[in-house]
Amino acid sequence: MGRRARREQAKADRRTQGRGTTPPRGGLGTSTAAPSGENQRSGSWWKPQWIMDIYSELRRVTWPSRLEVANLTVVVVLVSIALGLVLGGFDLFFSWIVEQTLFR
Repeated sequence: MGRRARREQAKADRRTQGRGTTPPRGGLGTSTAAPSGENQRSGSWWKPQWIMDIYSELRRVTWPSRLEVANLTVVVVLVSIALGLVLGGFDLFFSWIVEQTLFR
């Protein structure tokens, strides 16, 4: 995660927490559960809370640009080809050694 993404994440966290309030710390004798007077977060029957949480998390994701995806795809393909060639070379070498030592 880059510096810019961390800053945006921190800004989003501050916006969701509200201004001037700090989250409670869980220490001895303190409860992190919501008091009985406050409403618990809940979604409706057609849009459960866990789906709303997924949407909010996906909005925070820093998605790669099209250029980054293309560059990383090229890197993966090149590394795969290079690794395949190296492993193929070892396979040929060891098969040649086996043929020369065991089958003569």
